[in-house]
Amino acid sequence: MPATALAPHQLRLTIDPATLGFATTAELQDQPLPWIGQERALAAAQFGLSMQQPDYHLFVLGEVGSGRASLLRQAMHAEAARRAVPPDLCYLHNFDAPERPRALRLPAGQGRQLRQGMADMARSLQADIPRRLAAADFKAAAERIEQVWQAQENEAFAQLDAFAEARQFRLARENGQMVFTLTGPQGQPLTESEARALPRERRAAVEQAEQALRAEIARFLEAARPLERARDAALAALRRQTVKPLVEQLLHGIRQGLRKQIKDAVKLAQWLDQVEHAVLDRIDLFEPADADPDSDAEADRKDAQDELLARCQVNLAVDNDGRPAAPVVVEDNPTARTLFGSIEPHGPDDGLAPAGHLGVHAGSLLRAHGGFILLHLHDLAAEEGLWPRLRRFLRCARLQIEEGGAGGSSGAHGGGGGTALQPEAVDVDVKIVLIGSVDEYYALQEADPDAARRFRAKVDFAERFVATPATRQATAVFVAHSCQKRGLPHFTAAAVARLLEQTHREADDQGRQSALFAHTEALLIESAALCQARGAALVAADDVAAALQARRLRHNYPEQQLHESIHEGERLITLHGSVAGQVNAMTQIDLGDYRFGFPVRITARSFAGQEGLLNIEREVDLSGPIHDKGVLILHGYLTALFSHVAPLALNASIVFEQEYSGVEGDSASCAELYALLSSLSGLPLAQGIGVTGALNQHGEVLPVGGINEKIEGWFQACAAAGLDGTHGVLIPARNQRHLMLDASVLEAVERGLFHVYTMGHVSEGIALLTGAPSGMDGAPPASGTVLERAEQTLRAYRRACQAAGQTRRGMRRAGR
Repeated sequence: MPATALAPHQLRLTIDPATLGFATTAELQDQPLPWIGQERALAAAQFGLSMQQPDYHLFVLGEVGSGRASLLRQAMHAEAARRAVPPDLCYLHNFDAPERPRALRLPAGQGRQLRQGMADMARSLQADIPRRLAAADFKAAAERIEQVWQAQENEAFAQLDAFAEARQFRLARENGQMVFTLTGPQGQPLTESEARALPRERRAAVEQAEQALRAEIARFLEAARPLERARDAALAALRRQTVKPLVEQLLHGIRQGLRKQIKDAVKLAQWLDQVEHAVLDRIDLFEPADADPDSDAEADRKDAQDELLARCQVNLAVDNDGRPAAPVVVEDNPTARTLFGSIEPHGPDDGLAPAGHLGVHAGSLLRAHGGFILLHLHDLAAEEGLWPRLRRFLRCARLQIEEGGAGGSSGAHGGGGGTALQPEAVDVDVKIVLIGSVDEYYALQEADPDAARRFRAKVDFAERFVATPATRQATAVFVAHSCQKRGLPHFTAAAVARLLEQTHREADDQGRQSALFAHTEALLIESAALCQARGAALVAADDVAAALQARRLRHNYPEQQLHESIHEGERLITLHGSVAGQVNAMTQIDLGDYRFGFPVRITARSFAGQEGLLNIEREVDLSGPIHDKGVLILHGYLTALFSHVAPLALNASIVFEQEYSGVEGDSASCAELYALLSSLSGLPLAQGIGVTGALNQHGEVLPVGGINEKIEGWFQACAAAGLDGTHGVLIPARNQRHLMLDASVLEAVERGLFHVYTMGHVSEGIALLTGAPSGMDGAPPASGTVLERAEQTLRAYRRACQAAGQTRRGMRRAGR
């Protein structure tokens, strides 16, 4: 069966704009945007997001640009809308163990209310306590206590003074100390010289009296201390009695303002009681210590007061006030601090002041409690120690914030962190949506099975999908939404049809569209920019075509250089005539952001010998395993093809000419076979036809990748040399559905200047290239066929080897 030439309409899918059912995308912008071609992923996502059991976190597989992140965000928000708003999370000072702040969960909005209430209370205490302590009734009561103490103290001092006077001493109090002076007969104080001038007996009596007075003073002071303590206790009780109603009233208002349905109501009540005791125990901090506001004592008092009031404040770590649904958190920068939270060692106002519980900051996991968090596996793996810590969190679903957000095990994970501040660990109910590639998913399955089993909901995004009227309509809705979101001009139906055709081109399939809608969005943005540049109101099909051409010009410099090397004769590619043992194959070069096809010459030489087929690329380590496999399959097919001539007496070499960067893939195995058959048969191969295709051991031609780029690369080389009707390509018939060729190729085919041939078996291709029947159809060998001519050569090789063997044996006998 000969190779088949395809008609122009078979080389590309063309979409009629009239079949789309709209004039412009402006008609579609109010329609909902579905998951285009991702029904399987949608069902899996909905299952995983709605599953309320542990270990059903989601792992999302898909290529970059497939919409996996944006579509999952959409699904997460939809599921979050059906869930209740989670509680707030507060951290409180622990009066019993200050290094272990207490965690408190309150209904959404109650955390903000509690924080505001405690802040208002602090301001009220600072203003009202000094006012109450300065009130007349408080001062009168305090004066009475002072008077009672003063009377008791005066009575005791009078007795002491009488004791001193009886012993000729005058007693006085100076700066809180007892000072006594010896007096003379007239009661006048004696000077030191006068006292030394006294008789010896008198001095001895004075010393004895002084010792007695000192003892009496000691007894007086000992008796005065209980009186002072009683006075201080009475004054403290008076202050407490005066201030306590104020504190109780403020705390009562806070308690009444909070709803009763609080899970941690007992913990909150205990803490508020501790706040009350802490304030009442340090009422002195609310009284000025000195009349001078700039004195050191007054500054110390204010610092101590600020520290006390800070302990009574609420750290609202997670505030869900006003949230309509469960949270959806997208963490684009996962680190130990951003994901698990951190503790700032110092306050915001003073770099030296400890922040305490107010320095505790929640991370994304705590903010996502009751809802969902989206993470990228690649980002987690890039941060050292982050994945192991997340793995521990998945195991226990309990989180403790650590000092500085450092990695390592925490108390919540089975060991103390050894940090100065260790906030109370809290349970976290969060659904993790982890995005990664297919390779990352299976690498995780193999390397970390325990963590992998936590992600039981696998969401697999397709790279392409079967095109239907519904998917084309949905794609048009996507275009409408993108234009509306970005403020771009809308697209005509013809422009959308051109976009749709490009999705088929990216999928390399006339029946399937590419699911990488990021590429489509980029193209529509560029097309809209060209439309705006020419001042039009609607994007036309020509704008899309111009955007594609402009994109190609931005990326095709390497391609241009290679084609210039052909035109300038640096790279040897024969584009006209016929040559034996030489064929032009087509390869694809992938630069990551741009792919293009390029021709490469394959040559084969054959000789009589016993070494068989030699793959030169393999011998010099310039070929990959897939290419080596293709050559071995070629060798197997060749051996079977000429099995009736066995044993083969053949030395043959195949090489990719001027190829120095390596060869991978088996798409050139058909071309290699044709070059070898041409060398054996002596029949020249048409140089104007580029060849691509892989073969199996039965000679069937298998489809190859990058077919459009390969054809267009060969067409570009031929067009530069001048198309004359002898040029074309020979491709696998199974690649016909993958054709989405450029309009320039279609035009050349329509004019008869270029041809696209398909083959289902290698026999069809060799007949086209040589112009001779292949002889591979199973019929008796016929004269002039490629197979018959190659067989004659192989028999001649065998006779030559046999003759050479007889000669060597004769020479050995002669030598003996």
